[in-house]
Amino acid sequence: MNQTNTAPLKLTPLNARHRALGARMVPFAGWDMPVEYSGLRQEHLAVRTRAGLFDVTHMGQVELAGKDALDALQWISSNDASRLKVGQAHYAGLTTPAGTFVDDMLVYRLADDHFLLVINASNVEKDVAWITEQTRRFDAAAVNTSARYALIALQGPLARQVLQRISNVDLTTIKYYWFAHGEVAGARGTIARTGYTGEDGFEVFVPPQQAVKVWDAILEAGSDESVIPAGLGARDTLRLEAAMRLYGNDIDDTTTVLEADLEWIVGWAKGEFLGRQALAAQKAGGIARKIVGFEMLDRAIARHGCPALVGEVKVGHVTSGTQTPFVNKAIGMAYLPAERTGLGSEFDVEIRGRLSRARVVPLPFYKRPRG
Repeated sequence: MNQTNTAPLKLTPLNARHRALGARMVPFAGWDMPVEYSGLRQEHLAVRTRAGLFDVTHMGQVELAGKDALDALQWISSNDASRLKVGQAHYAGLTTPAGTFVDDMLVYRLADDHFLLVINASNVEKDVAWITEQTRRFDAAAVNTSARYALIALQGPLARQVLQRISNVDLTTIKYYWFAHGEVAGARGTIARTGYTGEDGFEVFVPPQQAVKVWDAILEAGSDESVIPAGLGARDTLRLEAAMRLYGNDIDDTTTVLEADLEWIVGWAKGEFLGRQALAAQKAGGIARKIVGFEMLDRAIARHGCPALVGEVKVGHVTSGTQTPFVNKAIGMAYLPAERTGLGSEFDVEIRGRLSRARVVPLPFYKRPRG
C-alpha cells in the first residue's frame, strides 16, 4: 500500500520489539509493520506445524453500545447478530445498499447491548464515519476504541498448549469463535479463539502498555516448541491457503456478498438490512460472476490484478495469488463469469504479457485437520 508523505507512520507498542528481532519493516495501511522476520516460508510453516506469533494491533476496533445497539448492528451488517450469545463472535460484512462491502469485520458480543467490531486497518476512519451515519436513528453510539487495544495473535496447532502456560483461563472451555476475559502473563484482557490463518489459535486483546510483556511471555512460553514471530507476508499466504477473503483484493465496494461466495454470512431470516434488497434480487436473478479458487497448470504465478481470459476475451481478474509454502502450489482466487466457475473449468491468466493456464479447484485450498 502506498504511503503518503503527509503523515508519519503509526507505531504499534511492539515496534521496538520487531526491530530488535530483526524484522523487515514496511509501511502498511499507515502503520510501520513487520512483513517478515526469519523468512516468509519458515514463518508460514511454523504456523501450520507449530505456532507463530503475530502483532495485529494495526486492526481497528469500534464499539457499538446502547439500548438499540443490536438493532443498529442488524441494520449495517449482513449477518444475524441476534444469534450471538454474550461471549460469542462471528464474521460479517459491513454492507452498502448495493449489497457490496464497505468492509468485512468480526463482531464480538460483549453484552446484550454492547458489541465490539474488529475492522481493517486501512478502513477505520471510513468505517467509523459510515457506521455513525447509518445508525443515527438508533439509540446507540459507535466509538472508535482502537487506541484501547493491542492485539496479539498466536496461531497454530500448538497455540492452545503454549498460551495455557501463561493464562489463568481454561482455554479448552473457549470454543471456536468464542471468547473469554482473563489474564495472559498477568495482563488483564480478552482471549478470543479466532484468527486469520486457517489454523486453531487465539487473538488476545490487552492494554497497549501490557503488549511487550505479553509478547515476550508468549515467545518464552513457546520456546521449547520453536514458536516464532511471524509477519504480514506469512499472514497473507496463510489466509490465502484458507481462502479467507482480503478486503481491497478479493472483496470491496464493487463486489457483492453473493459474488464473493459468502452467502453464509447473510442473515436472510433477520429482516431488513443495508443491501438486503439488492442481494435478494441478485439471488433471484442469478449472479453474473463469482469468485473461484484456482491452481496454475503452467509453471507461473498469478498475482493480484492479472487478467483472466477465455479464448482471447478478458472475462475477469485475479484477486489474490502466489505460490504458498504448505500447499506448495501456485494458487489464487479470481472473479469469473458464473458459467465458467464449475470445478475443473480452465481459463488463461495473463502474466507479464504471456498466457498461462489455470484450473478452477475447490475452496479452501487448505483445511486444518480436526481432532
